[in-house]
Amino acid sequence: MRRHEFEPGKLVVGLVLLGGCLAYLAAARGSVHFPSYVLLPALGIGFCVAGLASALALLVRRHRARGGDPAEPLDRGGR
Repeated sequence: MRRHEFEPGKLVVGLVLLGGCLAYLAAARGSVHFPSYVLLPALGIGFCVAGLASALALLVRRHRARGGDPAEPLDRGGR
């Protein structure tokens, strides 16, 4: 079986949507009360975090593909 690359952005999106579903289920059950207009900005912020996680994962993959060693020190401007 071929392994796939780990994609943290998809994980974050899944957790954000699962959290939104659980919030609505809890509100429908009556155990939690929150204003309905709060969920949409929370989902938007979650999607932005997922995009940031995907961008960081892409940068790490590019760095590793170029043969960069994560243990080597940063370039200090030619010193």
